[in-house]
Amino acid sequence: MQHFFQFRLAGFLFIALLFSSRNMAQSTQMSAQAPDNKAKIDELIKSMTLDEKIGQLSLFTSDWDKTGPSLNSNYKKLIRKGEVGAIFNAYTVDYVRDLQRIAVEDSRLKIPLIFGYDVIHGHRTIFPIPLGQACSWDLAAIEHAERIAAIEATAEGINWTFAPMVDIARDPRWGRVAEGAGEDTWLGCKIAAARVKGFQGGDLAADNTLIACVKHFAAYGAAQSGRDYNTVDMSQVSLYEWYLPPYKAAVDAGVGSVMTSFNEIAGVPSTCNKWLLTDLLRNDWKFNGFVVTDYTSINELMSHGVAGSIKEAAKISLNAGVDMDMQGSTYLNSLDSLLKEKQVSMARIDEAVKVVLEAKMKLGLFDDPYRYCNALRQEKEIMTTEALAAARKMVSESCVLLKNSKQTLPIPAGVKTIAVIGPLGDSKKDMLGNWSAAGNWEKCVTLYEGVRSRAGNNVEVLSENGCNVNDADRSGFEAAVKLAAKSDFIILALGENGWMSGEASSRTSIDLPGIQNELAEAIIKTGKPVAVVLFNGRPLAITRLNAMAPAILETWYGGTQAGNGIADVLFGDVNPSGKITMTFPRNEGQIPVFYNAKNTGRPYRASDPDAKYVSRYLDCSNDPLFPFGFGLSYTSFSYSGLAASVNGSQIQIAVKVANTGNIDGEEIVQLYVQDKVGSITRPVKELKGFQKVLLKKGETKSLSFTLTTDDLAFYHPDLKKFWEPGEFVIYVGTNSSETLTQSIQVN
Repeated sequence: MQHFFQFRLAGFLFIALLFSSRNMAQSTQMSAQAPDNKAKIDELIKSMTLDEKIGQLSLFTSDWDKTGPSLNSNYKKLIRKGEVGAIFNAYTVDYVRDLQRIAVEDSRLKIPLIFGYDVIHGHRTIFPIPLGQACSWDLAAIEHAERIAAIEATAEGINWTFAPMVDIARDPRWGRVAEGAGEDTWLGCKIAAARVKGFQGGDLAADNTLIACVKHFAAYGAAQSGRDYNTVDMSQVSLYEWYLPPYKAAVDAGVGSVMTSFNEIAGVPSTCNKWLLTDLLRNDWKFNGFVVTDYTSINELMSHGVAGSIKEAAKISLNAGVDMDMQGSTYLNSLDSLLKEKQVSMARIDEAVKVVLEAKMKLGLFDDPYRYCNALRQEKEIMTTEALAAARKMVSESCVLLKNSKQTLPIPAGVKTIAVIGPLGDSKKDMLGNWSAAGNWEKCVTLYEGVRSRAGNNVEVLSENGCNVNDADRSGFEAAVKLAAKSDFIILALGENGWMSGEASSRTSIDLPGIQNELAEAIIKTGKPVAVVLFNGRPLAITRLNAMAPAILETWYGGTQAGNGIADVLFGDVNPSGKITMTFPRNEGQIPVFYNAKNTGRPYRASDPDAKYVSRYLDCSNDPLFPFGFGLSYTSFSYSGLAASVNGSQIQIAVKVANTGNIDGEEIVQLYVQDKVGSITRPVKELKGFQKVLLKKGETKSLSFTLTTDDLAFYHPDLKKFWEPGEFVIYVGTNSSETLTQSIQVN
């Protein structure tokens, strides 16, 4: 008994030493910390019991109901015993402080908790969904949005976010395309790094930064049939070339954690894939953070058919490289017996515990476990004027003008009556979209509200739903048509409900749901000027709508300031500049359709559209409805003078871009490259650069790009990456289909 009390005393003295170390050199990378911090963690691990170690590898959820947050009483008992490492879905200062107090005052070793949450596109101030943000092509604005999200989340006790999602996706039937950056790997890498930097800032020990978690590792966006949780099967070259780079970009940006994906790759689920989590992530990429599962994904290895029991699932996951189990309790219930049976090693358990403790030290939690529990910050730093202004600006930047015949938009001056018609015209809840974190839908600005506010007192703005999003009730058509007939301008608010995209929200039909096309036809037949405003979390197959609508503005789900930001575009206060980062198909039969596809031995040629024995459809064009990079403006742009030259290992590209319209506007100038002949087949083109440039009406600017031969490199069957000399085609233009071209020889 005497030895027991001596041991406890030593533990308390050690923790006191940790908490008194106010001058620790904190950094986002453990390698930059003072050497004594590593030694302290090593000593702490030596003082821990097995149960306490396993506890650090266990993540459990908090619950929310009408009265606020609550935690399972059994989880509280585990926290007191030092057998929980982290809690998610817990926020607000008082609640987090109470749980942290149990951990650091009631447990033996007083190890603080990490608090995680799905801060996907804002915390309280909700920004446009990530796919919408990507359409801005504004890396600085995307990083700033995540900086605001981090400030708000940390003000409510959160210090870990399950974002960014960087899965490359080419199938819009998959609901989770809403959470990513689209189909392009190069752009996806840039956005992944920007989002990590926004969340984590320059110092994780600051009280307004949090640990990011890149997900879903790996290739979750390639789920077969676009069905969530489904199998992924591809060549290693495709995996390395198209799907892995954005995760690597996040790791290179210093991301603190990685989440495994639900899918399998080549027969091995990610959660127990040692090649993926250890050989590639840790050994090749030198990742030094911690790996967490997705929700209960260790348990699900039994359904995958790679484990016959929960115990076996826990064993293969830990040995593969999973450090923390989300909600499954598999480590909590199995690791002690697995250790006794020598199915897992103490060294591997200690390794997992170490990276979790390192994360807590990087966050400064050993220095001050309550650093994220500042009631004053919670009161002052949430939904600030700056945050709302940034959200509104991002809404307008994310909007993509898909069609604008006869200059229907912007809404002309002199309009006296505006009708907002459609099921999404005044729906606050749908403005948030999916994964809206702690956003309050009651504080959202709807399209109707935004238009009414911008129109002013001299314009009458009226509203009718016409129909619901997804049923066959036409009883509202008559009132909607009557309103349209007596109005000067009609805004048709159509699309999906917010819950129709996101996790577990795959769709086989991605046209407008319900009878919305019929409503659109009835309204457009009135002959009044009509602009369609789309709300959706994925590209839609809107061929029917496109054929009849004079104007279409894609707005995604804009979040808290949706209505105001969209109104800024509709009235011309902001000239739309967004470009889609995911191809819109003509119909579902084309899927997957993406811009950087490959030629076949019998390619379809537009110059011979009736050729029989080529790779084509009998009933539909190969071309998409709207190609990658597409987006119109209220002005017009012209390109000229493309010139490319080679100087050693560099390729210099110059082009002139002119604003040939009557108003100022921003253009996203896109650079693509095609490797004409390779030892393995290459895509018809690949994005390699862009510039977002403001051009005043009548102004011409000369732009230049510089590529190196490294930009021409690609993965070969041996998974080595290098470039091959030969002919390359340079494309520069307004989207992936409309470009100037020049061939060059690079030797």
